[in-house]
Amino acid sequence: MNTAPLATDSLNTWLDYWSHVHVTGIDLGLERVIPVAERLGVTQPDAKVLTVAGTNGKGSTTTTLAAILNAQGYNVGLYQSPHIYRFNERVKLQGMEVDDQTLIDAFVVVDQARRECDLSLSFFEATTLAAFVIFKQRACDVWVLEVGLGGRLDVVNVVDPNVAVITNIGLDHTDWLGDTIEKIAFEKAGIIRPDIPVVFGGDQVLPEAIRKKTEDCHAHLHVLNRDYFYQYANDGQSWMFASSGSTLKLPVGSLALENISTAVAAILLSGLEVTQEAIAQGIINAKLQGRFEVREIAGKTVIFDAGHNPHGVEFLLKQLRNFLHYNKQYSEVISVFSMLTDKDINSVVNLLKDTVRMWKIAQLTVPRAAEITQLDDALQNQVVQHYDSVKLAFKSALEESKNNQLILVCGSFHTLEAVWEYLEECQ
Repeated sequence: MNTAPLATDSLNTWLDYWSHVHVTGIDLGLERVIPVAERLGVTQPDAKVLTVAGTNGKGSTTTTLAAILNAQGYNVGLYQSPHIYRFNERVKLQGMEVDDQTLIDAFVVVDQARRECDLSLSFFEATTLAAFVIFKQRACDVWVLEVGLGGRLDVVNVVDPNVAVITNIGLDHTDWLGDTIEKIAFEKAGIIRPDIPVVFGGDQVLPEAIRKKTEDCHAHLHVLNRDYFYQYANDGQSWMFASSGSTLKLPVGSLALENISTAVAAILLSGLEVTQEAIAQGIINAKLQGRFEVREIAGKTVIFDAGHNPHGVEFLLKQLRNFLHYNKQYSEVISVFSMLTDKDINSVVNLLKDTVRMWKIAQLTVPRAAEITQLDDALQNQVVQHYDSVKLAFKSALEESKNNQLILVCGSFHTLEAVWEYLEECQ
């Protein structure tokens, strides 16, 4: 499809166009992107840029960063991916999703620039550049950017950050990024620039690739549990952040504390003026669908978590154990569960099996869905019930669970999406 849509065409028409411009959906490398980005004038914005890479926790960290800076009154542009329901979720101005026409107008500008450069762009490249165009047009004070895949060769990396954040390193997207922690860390470390603060928020040994990159760049590395720390207070409602320059008592919020603390560390190193009150308010305001999202549905407590790899599920378990500690009325967990076939299902189940009493499983209706037999193999010796769909599994959990049972929906964003669709149908 070479004929571009018009500015009067729909957002879906434009998204379909971008999905056909380039030969592949993922094409790591910046050779094609940089000339277009330079023509658009977005590579060196007149703004503070905070870029976040990592395997898990990027969404929570970028959401918290933006929420804190919005609470302080900055004009913040937030870019995240992927989206759950609407493409517009990827681009937010001052906490609000942009409207269709704003995206379409940016797409027109990006398409004109790529044609002038005689280059094709992948869907992800074009849509990311459109976000940058919007942030430039709206004169955002701060750009908060979530890296899509890796770091070094991701389109987000055409913009030089003032602060680089790496949340953690786990084995995911190994086909693209490498099959060891060090290989993946090398890709994530690609967002590091000379002489800038770098925050590593992984609850793990600092990968050598990140240490070496910061050393080579004379960047200033700040590592969780070495240079900054977090600890829950005894009341379960607050926590302490501590670093060499600050000790703060802050509210817990709804996202993973490991990621919240990493966001706070990055804010304090950014050079931006932010009060403790704004930090606290931002933490309270920061919400993200599917990241340990606690909801009351039909009188039952349901937790939605999109953890789909071992590192993400370890995050989930930390929060779940803390929740159960302060909500002792729940003595059992029932899980509505399904996963994709190319994920590490055995490891995810092994992490959860001592906490989950009963599994209600169904096969997802998406490409790469794990078959029931694959789920069963991982769930040997567990109490398992089978359903024809995730919606029916959730309906059963809602109707049959007792007051002492907590419902956990997990395993994949697609599992959560199926339940959310069911809840919308019931309204």
